[in-house]
Amino acid sequence: MMSEFKENRPDVFHGILLIVLFSFSAFYIAEFDFVKRLSLSPLIVGIILGMIYANSLRNKLPQTWVPGIKFCTKQVLRLGVILYGFRLTFQQVAEIGLPAVMADLVIVCGTLLIGIIAGRILKIDRETSLMTSVGSAICGAAAVLGAEPVVKCPPHKTAVAVSTVVIFGTISMFLYPVLYRSGLLDGLSERQVAVYLGSTLHEVAHVVGSGNAIDAAGGNVADAATVTKMIRVMMLAPVLVIMSIALSRKKGTDAKDAAGHAGSKIAVPWFAFLFLVAIGINSLLQNLSFIPSDILGAGLDAINSFDTFLLTMAMTALGAETSFDKFRQAGAKPFMLAGILYLWLLFGGYAVAMLM
Repeated sequence: MMSEFKENRPDVFHGILLIVLFSFSAFYIAEFDFVKRLSLSPLIVGIILGMIYANSLRNKLPQTWVPGIKFCTKQVLRLGVILYGFRLTFQQVAEIGLPAVMADLVIVCGTLLIGIIAGRILKIDRETSLMTSVGSAICGAAAVLGAEPVVKCPPHKTAVAVSTVVIFGTISMFLYPVLYRSGLLDGLSERQVAVYLGSTLHEVAHVVGSGNAIDAAGGNVADAATVTKMIRVMMLAPVLVIMSIALSRKKGTDAKDAAGHAGSKIAVPWFAFLFLVAIGINSLLQNLSFIPSDILGAGLDAINSFDTFLLTMAMTALGAETSFDKFRQAGAKPFMLAGILYLWLLFGGYAVAMLM
């Protein structure tokens, strides 16, 4: 990929510039009132714009721009996942306590296990099952993006996984406040409601949106729910490492069966470790009293804004590689799988929260 970048640098830059322009448009559209009310982040708007491009103008633009688009789905994506760590601190784990950590652990492991088993029952390919399960288990679209370099699946499968997250995550964001207002969550304390939201909702934006809606109805759960969600996000790194080891062993076994010798080496997702390093740096910075809080806050806000833009570029580029024909080829099974995982999060998550 890098050699292709060097050989066709002007054309590659044209492809990157196209994605940059789409990403700026995504940020602009995300500020519309009706888009804000739906809690659609620039990442989601970006993949929608990319898919519109893929199904309209893609064949009318030079094919030499494609390497630039692919560069955004690989290198830019990895950098975005690494910088995502500056949104988190290890202090957040200590603040919310062991119950939230245990709830997140049960939900993440349970979702991945159910996703793998249900995927096999539904006869869905391994890549789609993993991507859909990771998105539901950890942090929605960001987790799908993080898993893409490890699973190494075609862009349209990534887009399918993101679509399931958007659909079911948006449903949950509106459903949970309704459940709270109707009294169906009265069996949970406010701390348990916060753990329920943070450990089961797909996107960070979904947690913030539903938490604020519940607080407006008289609750006090938004902050604790967000911290619980951030702890769940931290689990992305170990999950990616375990997935990488498992997939490498699977490929190695397949290769040995076919050729009679050992197969592939373990592909270490170094960006996952750098993601943890970013969390560590951010945790350290928060404890350095000689740095003025306003300067530190401004610096971290700048990093997070830049990171959101990088992730939007990656999402837009993935959308640009996805045509509706590929969605039709995927069929309804990935959405059936996401529906099964959604029911587990909704009912299983409630049971887990009650025990915490």
